Amino acid sequence: MPNRLAHETSPYLLQHAENPVDWWPWSAEAFEEARRRGVPVLLSVGYSSCHWCHVMAHESFEDPETADRINERFVAVKVDREERPDVDAVYMEAVQAATGQGGWPMTVFLTPEAEPFYFGTYFPPEPRHGMPSFRQVLEGVGQAWSGRREEVAEVAGKIVRDLAGREISYGDGSAPGEEELARALLGLTREYDPQRGGFGGAPKFPPSMVIEFLLRHHARTGSEGALQMARDTGERMARGGIHDQLGGGFARYSVDREWVVPHFEKMLYDNALLCRVYAHLWRATGSGLARRVALETADFMVRELRTAEGGFASALDADSDDGTGRHVEGVYYVWTPRELAEVLGEQDARLAAEYFGVTEEGTFEHGSSVLQLPEGEEGFDAERIASIRERLLRRRAERPAPGRDDKVVAAWNGLAIAALAETGAYFERPDLVEAAVGAADLLVRLHLDDHARLARTSRDGRAGANAGVLEDYADVAEGFLALASVTGEGVWLEFAGFLLDHVLERFADPESGALYDTAADAEQLIRRPQDPTDNATPSGWSAAAGALLSYAAHTGSEAHRTAAERALGVVKALGPRVPRFVGWGLAVAEALLDGPREVAVVGPAVDDAATGALHRTALLGSAPGAVVAVGTAESDEFPLLADRPLVGGEPTAYVCRNFTCDAPTTDPERLRAALSG
Repeated sequence: MPNRLAHETSPYLLQHAENPVDWWPWSAEAFEEARRRGVPVLLSVGYSSCHWCHVMAHESFEDPETADRINERFVAVKVDREERPDVDAVYMEAVQAATGQGGWPMTVFLTPEAEPFYFGTYFPPEPRHGMPSFRQVLEGVGQAWSGRREEVAEVAGKIVRDLAGREISYGDGSAPGEEELARALLGLTREYDPQRGGFGGAPKFPPSMVIEFLLRHHARTGSEGALQMARDTGERMARGGIHDQLGGGFARYSVDREWVVPHFEKMLYDNALLCRVYAHLWRATGSGLARRVALETADFMVRELRTAEGGFASALDADSDDGTGRHVEGVYYVWTPRELAEVLGEQDARLAAEYFGVTEEGTFEHGSSVLQLPEGEEGFDAERIASIRERLLRRRAERPAPGRDDKVVAAWNGLAIAALAETGAYFERPDLVEAAVGAADLLVRLHLDDHARLARTSRDGRAGANAGVLEDYADVAEGFLALASVTGEGVWLEFAGFLLDHVLERFADPESGALYDTAADAEQLIRRPQDPTDNATPSGWSAAAGALLSYAAHTGSEAHRTAAERALGVVKALGPRVPRFVGWGLAVAEALLDGPREVAVVGPAVDDAATGALHRTALLGSAPGAVVAVGTAESDEFPLLADRPLVGGEPTAYVCRNFTCDAPTTDPERLRAALSG
């Protein structure tokens, strides 16, 4: 019989709706039930594409005997971390403070007042590798609660007080300058892996936000070292197994330093960020590989993640059916020499094995290999390789596909909108721009209420109950601002303004300018989460700084520019020390140092060919964070178009920054030079 999760919108929660565990969603009622029964709360946090979450669910939560013990002694609460990043952040901070590490599934035991007192991540069904079994943990926690409750309450109270006492250094409220950005670059150089690209050792995550900083730093200063780190990292990732060489798109991370074997889940946010990174790499270098990867990643998102309502699904699982009913990680993507021969015949199979690095020993498990792309691929017959790709992709499509988490997360759709809009504009692919508009329409129609408050998620055309957090407001504003620049439709600038008003009024500390991850009127947790560091995505804090700065450049709003500068104070404090973890904040600081530049393109009509050429030239300018408005001289859709006449009746571009404007130009080459960084 289904439990209380049966009516939720989250696919992850719905996966547990048939468990014998009597799960509750996170709610006041769950904690009231714990108080009524006088039992602790078992909080389990995960997400649908998390491999070890599935393992623990199968081993423990689907086991009737374990479920009986949970139901008897606890109120069990299940949380999708992608729906409730605030709950996840608060208790993950406690887990990391207590154990020195964290991860998912996250397992936390709470008092009925939601105060944590015992922590862990994955627990096996039997004792293993020094870990207690999950049943032993349940037994131990249950005994502590019934026999030493005062001691438990004391521990929980101390943990909450310790969390409340942890302070973030906001810096002095001023943005980073030349010195801090140079020190950040030096810090990145020290951590850079010159042989393999990327930063640090295994596991290696795609450093999307850091690459954006490096490209902007190069554009502003001409630093060849910054460009080389960006270019070489992009190339190594594109050639590695982390990049799906057949279907496009990127896996979450590489388990090794060489980018060979990925953790196979594919996340919308990674692919949105990387699509934009490779488009910007092409803009900076003209690399044919970067162009191909940007377009293949965009096509992957549209083909495999777009939902019927026009939004983008959150993720594809790492695991899929291996043909015997067992779910195995990576089995959808890997190949053996024999499988190649079955599809291609002996001769083409040998070529494919050489081209994609498929060996008899294998680069993954059980003699299978993850496909990679060699150096010097120009030495291969391009038509034959294209035919091999097509046949392998067709055969792969016959395999049982990984599951899809089809909830639409506002923040990640904002990232996708920005990536698809820009990629479509750069490479003259109007279908990609249309996909971005479709997702933006869905967010306005379904996620925004009458007061421009955002719902965090939706699924199947139904908005979820959870309020948007800072990253939702910031990333959706970023997407809308990119869409405004690409489409010339001022309504997207207007919607971005509504969202950023909420950032200023509900997420910002009026005294310090610091930003919180949850709104002032949001549900009160044991601590109001606040994290300025990037993780898999830009932090809400730095994303908000970037959107505020772009909006200020479009509108001349001093309030938004001041808020952006104050928010960047934390980047000034952290950038020189931990540049890998504030990459987007550093990129925003580059835009601030450069102006950013404001470009107005006016023409007799938006669809005029000469106007379009100037507009595309403006979008392809590499000046950090430049904003672009396009329209007719009479248009009132963008403040930047006011009092901007045509010159000699020709389409004309105006470039300004810091209250100073260049002479207007009708020449795309002169405009290109003015925006070359």
